[in-house]
Amino acid sequence: MKRFRQQFLLCLSICILLFLSACNRGRGRVLEVAYVSGVQATLRDHVAAVYEKAGVVKNGERVEVLDHDRRFVKVRTADGTTGWMEQRYLVSQEVFDQIQKLTADNQNDPVQARGVTRNDTNLHVEPGRDTEHLYQISSGDKLSLLKRDTAEKPGAVAALSRSTSHSAVPGSKKNEQDQKPAPVIEDWWLVRDAHNRVGWVLARMIDLDVPLDVAQYAEGQRIVAFFVLNQVQDGDKKVAQYLTVLSEPKDGLPFDFNQIRVFTWNVKRHRYETAYRERMEGVLPVTVSQENFEKEGVLPAFVIRVKDDNGNVAERKYKLNTPIVRRVLAPGEQPVRTVSRKAKRRR
Repeated sequence: MKRFRQQFLLCLSICILLFLSACNRGRGRVLEVAYVSGVQATLRDHVAAVYEKAGVVKNGERVEVLDHDRRFVKVRTADGTTGWMEQRYLVSQEVFDQIQKLTADNQNDPVQARGVTRNDTNLHVEPGRDTEHLYQISSGDKLSLLKRDTAEKPGAVAALSRSTSHSAVPGSKKNEQDQKPAPVIEDWWLVRDAHNRVGWVLARMIDLDVPLDVAQYAEGQRIVAFFVLNQVQDGDKKVAQYLTVLSEPKDGLPFDFNQIRVFTWNVKRHRYETAYRERMEGVLPVTVSQENFEKEGVLPAFVIRVKDDNGNVAERKYKLNTPIVRRVLAPGEQPVRTVSRKAKRRR
């Protein structure tokens, strides 16, 4: 009888240990991996109005999700700290992978401009305010701008002009269709930040770092991108010469830019002058290089991409032999003759 009792107690002890072990494994089981999208979040010891602070997690940090409770999740950090935090401060492994792919795919894209952020802003995986984001960029951070795109502003419609509203004929189906509120379209930039991370940022959150000596000649247009072509010697200093691409000062245009301007430095008058300007519907990227043009020597060259009426994109190359800018025709390409306004009036 005594021996039977000992065996029973031994079996009971083993069962209790196995049960406790299973409970502990359940509590520590990793449900998924997530990343902190907020600037910083507090870890609580439990979900309640009154709680103790168990730790802190920061933007971009990887955590293991152990449990869910409505809008809170229990996580474990890399150093083993566990605690509860709000679900809204986390994004999935899928979002992290999208950012990583975006960074890898655009690592060697030519930089179209440099800029700084006006305020704290998010780095999105796609253009659009409602799209997923992971990293946050602080106000004043420097960015490299790579590509432009557009997206609708959620819940916003463009206001109808007065002329349109007054000209409407009551009961006309056509006028009702014409007066349908159109969505507000916003510009977005694909950017690379100081940590080499790539993502989409709302364009109005970025100020281009255009030199003031050049920016003052924008003439009410928006400078979309700018490039240093070369430098010229003026006394004891070197001064950069620039290519700028510009557009109308509004978002949602069907092209990236509609004008190019080249600014060269007049060493006699010590000032910038417009050496060349041309209008077209252009798309980014613009590329700048140095090329050997035989008798003229090594000169700065740039290539722009132009969209025709059918939406086809063709490249145009130019060279700068200060202060003259000329087209560089491809083999077999014929120069396009332009008719001046005066000649048109004579006709």
